[in-house]
Amino acid sequence: MPARRPARTGFLLSQLGAFASARFADLVKPSGLTPATAGVLRIVAREPGLSQRALATRLGTVPSRVVVLVDSLERAGLVVRTRDPEDRRNHRLDVTEAGERTLQEVRVAAQTQNADILAPLDEGERETFAALIAKLAAAHGLDPEVHAGYSDGRPTGRR
Repeated sequence: MPARRPARTGFLLSQLGAFASARFADLVKPSGLTPATAGVLRIVAREPGLSQRALATRLGTVPSRVVVLVDSLERAGLVVRTRDPEDRRNHRLDVTEAGERTLQEVRVAAQTQNADILAPLDEGERETFAALIAKLAAAHGLDPEVHAGYSDGRPTGRR
């Protein structure tokens, strides 16, 4: 009997992740966003008044990286940066009305991406896959709200 080939699960997950990232990038591009700026916009919308420093910590990156991302969103009129009246050293981040409209486009892009990726699976398989991947992410200490691509090279998750 021939030897069974290894499942290569990690490799296939990596390929699927790369495919998913590229698909999402294509879908948000018409909104003038990148996956990184779309993610920052989503987090700021969920946490109004979040400081740039807290955002950098949440993303696991250096503050200078966050400044570049926020500058881009601010230039596009999607986010406003104001001094925090309680701590003048910090800037509050808030989403504008234009940012809220763009966020709706991002949500549609994410739903389309999800539907595209999961199309080959039936409903039961989708539910099982979602539960299993969430279990794996939690077991490895991954934050389901923050993509590892923001990291400044520090390890993410538990090893």
